[in-house]
Amino acid sequence: MRIALVNPVARRTRGYHNCGSAMPALGLQVLARLTPPEHTVDIIDEVFGAEETPQLLRPDRYDLVGITAYTSGAPRAYELAALCRRRGLPCIMGGPHAWACPDEAQEYFDAVAVGECDETWAEILADAAAGRLQRRYQGRSADLSQGYGAAAQQVQPINGRYEIGCLQTSRGCPVGCEYCSVTQFNGARIRRRPIDQILAEWNQTPETFLFVVDDNFFGVGPEHAAWAKSFLREIIRHGRSRLWFSQTTLNMGADPEALRLAYRAGCRGMLVGFESFSVENLQQCGKAINRQRRSQYGQLVRGFHRAGLAVFGAFIVGLDADTEDTVSETILAAVRLGVDIIQITNMTPLPGTRLFQRLSAQGRIFADDYPRDWERYTFVETVYHPHRMTAQRLDETIYELRQAAAVAPWTWKRTLRTLWHTRSLSAAGFVHSANTQFTRIARALVPQDQTRFGFTPTLNLRTRKIRRSLSLWPGPAPA
Repeated sequence: MRIALVNPVARRTRGYHNCGSAMPALGLQVLARLTPPEHTVDIIDEVFGAEETPQLLRPDRYDLVGITAYTSGAPRAYELAALCRRRGLPCIMGGPHAWACPDEAQEYFDAVAVGECDETWAEILADAAAGRLQRRYQGRSADLSQGYGAAAQQVQPINGRYEIGCLQTSRGCPVGCEYCSVTQFNGARIRRRPIDQILAEWNQTPETFLFVVDDNFFGVGPEHAAWAKSFLREIIRHGRSRLWFSQTTLNMGADPEALRLAYRAGCRGMLVGFESFSVENLQQCGKAINRQRRSQYGQLVRGFHRAGLAVFGAFIVGLDADTEDTVSETILAAVRLGVDIIQITNMTPLPGTRLFQRLSAQGRIFADDYPRDWERYTFVETVYHPHRMTAQRLDETIYELRQAAAVAPWTWKRTLRTLWHTRSLSAAGFVHSANTQFTRIARALVPQDQTRFGFTPTLNLRTRKIRRSLSLWPGPAPA
């Protein structure tokens, strides 16, 4: 069979995709690797644009179409399914949204795969080849010790090329944050791939910069930490030299050995989910590990910096303790803390999460014209009623941040500060690239914000604080 694997993208976030680094749709590369050699696979990733997709999805080119989608991409996925149905082209949907809303997805697709599809992919292909595609396939947590999780790194989209590589080391996360679907989708137990299998893929991956896809690289206990250190030692001894970044919890900042090993292995930054500076918010969203270490934030950030690693801090706004001043206060606090790259997103109640269940039960979600409104679940728009402000006011405060980031001369100051803290040119380069991309994204989205809100932010106390915070220098000295 000739198979097309498609990653649809929400049109409301096109600015982000056009201006940022193009990262692989890793799940599609994983399925491509699991596809038997008698079949051919093409990846179509709409991160590079959606214009070509209708011309590509034709029965004379393909015998089966597989589509994965996050929630914001679901309406586009349904459009493509309708196109395939009109053309008599069998189409199956998998991924996080199909897992959360399988009955909805089944209205549009010939088949739906629920859960992890690694171990059911061969069955799906056999059924499709025989013309007996089932309406629903129930996946299960893959046994990663049996070779699952590896990606066909050499398979690039036919409509573009990825700028960095993605390599998965584990699945699952025990933290179980209220807003996150990872624990529900992949389970609370961290399942690790064998280190020798990861190392083999590491050495075969062509890209020079990698995102190591691990929802919790360092984990939350001694067993997890021991695995991470063993993995890093093997990369140092036998791995191809390259730079990379990953995701971890704050507690890694308290382990100098792990941090030194990470730097020697080529790591130059870690994405850390701070989420909030409010203890009340951390309690609400179930971020116990942060709540317990709230008073140690500065010490932990300095731990990363001493090892030469930049800190990519992720924050959520719109939690119940947040106010109109939370965005500006978060920026100021994060910069003073020494966070090198700051990501602020709207709290988004994804289907399948405890947050979605809670806000739905409270009648607080107003973007509920499904499936059309799923396209608004992009992490850059408020789709529910916040507790201490209106949804529009929350969005306007984030608009103020984007507008400040678009005009303030701050990126080089942040780069030099990272160099001062980490003493690492490559870590500073990583920070400069990320912050420059954020500036480009802000400049692309500000005109859309102006149209949406009908005003340009004035230099009031809050916007002045944001601009001053972005350009703050020199920041705290390394301890």
